[in-house]
Amino acid sequence: MKLRRLGKTNLMVSEVGFGGEWLERHPEEHSVALIRHAHEKGINIIDCWMPDPKSRDIIGKAIADCREEWIVQGHIGSTWQNGQYVRTRDMQAVIPAFEDLVRRIGGGYIDLGMIHYVDSMEDWDRCMQTSYIDYVHDLHRKGVIRHIGLSTHNPRIARMAAETDFIEMILFSINPAFDMKPASEDLMTMFGDYDAQLKGIDPERAALYQLCKTRDVGITVMKGFFGGALLDAKRSPFDVAFTPAQLIHYALTRPAVCSILCGYDTIEQIDQAVAYETASPEERDYASVIASAPLHAYEGQCTYCGHCQPCPKGIDIAMVNQFYDLAVQQREVPESVRSHYEGLGTTAGACIGCHSCETRCPFHVPIAKRMQEARELFGA
Repeated sequence: MKLRRLGKTNLMVSEVGFGGEWLERHPEEHSVALIRHAHEKGINIIDCWMPDPKSRDIIGKAIADCREEWIVQGHIGSTWQNGQYVRTRDMQAVIPAFEDLVRRIGGGYIDLGMIHYVDSMEDWDRCMQTSYIDYVHDLHRKGVIRHIGLSTHNPRIARMAAETDFIEMILFSINPAFDMKPASEDLMTMFGDYDAQLKGIDPERAALYQLCKTRDVGITVMKGFFGGALLDAKRSPFDVAFTPAQLIHYALTRPAVCSILCGYDTIEQIDQAVAYETASPEERDYASVIASAPLHAYEGQCTYCGHCQPCPKGIDIAMVNQFYDLAVQQREVPESVRSHYEGLGTTAGACIGCHSCETRCPFHVPIAKRMQEARELFGA
């Protein structure tokens, strides 16, 4: 299992993670076994947004013997009231619910203390201008949470989080279908009807990924399979089915993404997700699926899929495009981006304009032109 640095937290997280929301629908011993099997396969990050005691106890029991080897995303504001989940900023409910989480998970701390599920400006203000955020900072100062994160489905809220000086990582919903959706304060609109012709990556989402990369804010991914809809041609808004490996690769090729948290019901599903690490380029290839789908319009957009390779001069075209996209978001090229670009060794300046890459690009990106623009921007 490959590890990635989760932005400025400096935590090394497994590329494939564990989304815990399905744990409660199985007998305890079954779900404990799932987590332990995931650990054996190299998974080391798990999300616990769930407030119910059963889910929390399952995670706590499963990781008790290796707590320091796990990175837990624990949510502040997810509460269990009268047998039901309630998202709230009412501190009379928030505090005991989070203390319960810490106790049941074990170890006396939570690695990533998540400002839970902020999708609207009203809720952002409710979090940031009340005693709620004071509590979050107090937990951080005391070491009860080691890093501060935030979960959202709204790229505008995610951008505001990334622009703070204290939120170190973001849990965000990413998949090929969601990336075509504009910002919304209503999660349910994310699951509504898609246009007959999908219109490519939403500019706000693309800009968010670039911003997080520039500011070193790591992203972990939820809803990577669109609730399973993208695995089923009948439910997929593309009218075709993807495989888990393709969707995992899509998420992991977004700038700043470090881990995709998948939900599991069975040992076989864990093995299937972990098999991503040994999958061939053909098995990971999401771009051909999108390009051949009856409903798509990614025309001219680089998705960093790597289909353009190999370059006869050895240029890593996808990475050049990533650094170019990062740089043009700023008034001046950030020195960190310039340094990473120069660190490629072979830069856009080596392009000979043979256009062979363009014959392989599923989305007809004018790559030679992009290489020229990158050369002019970076001066090499």
